[in-house]
Amino acid sequence: MKYNLSEINALIKDRRTIYPEFFSDRKVHREQVELLLNNAIWAPSHGMTQPWRFKIFMDEGKTRLGEFLRDMYIEKTPKDEVNEIKLGRMTNRPAKASAVIAICMERQPSEQIPEIEEIEAVACAVQNMHLTATAYGLGGFWSSPKLIYTDEMKNFLDIGEKDRCLGLFYIGYPGEEWPKGQRKPIEYVTEWIQK
Repeated sequence: MKYNLSEINALIKDRRTIYPEFFSDRKVHREQVELLLNNAIWAPSHGMTQPWRFKIFMDEGKTRLGEFLRDMYIEKTPKDEVNEIKLGRMTNRPAKASAVIAICMERQPSEQIPEIEEIEAVACAVQNMHLTATAYGLGGFWSSPKLIYTDEMKNFLDIGEKDRCLGLFYIGYPGEEWPKGQRKPIEYVTEWIQK
């Protein structure tokens, strides 16, 4: 066996979503974020388009992101539908993380590869990041509020008209015990076709 399969299985099964509200004050360093990104770019992509693009918010950049998310939520939500809890999350979550990565997809200019396959490639890159974060003992949270799919978000991130923001990945050290998880057995989600 080329790699220790039991360690790989344990890592995959240990990956969890940990919300920024449960991050500690311990700082994640730029070098750690770079390691996550270096592993992200080894995801598969059809035609080797490598469509993933990342915008990393740290330090004052997180404040700018939180203010943008707050303002966009207020602008896009009818006044009588503004949820104060959601508004607080939009504003405060970036500050609670050590870093926030805007996960973007750069559309292939020729559009030869179907867009859905480019999105899937970026999702694989995010899984690589999340597994690396888990191995490092870092919490990660892939957030995708509706407003990230807007033209305003594209303008804020300075990405192309045909490009997409696919979410925000929050990174921080967990402040509490690593959460447990569970999944349905494969029998509930699998059909074997042999004829």
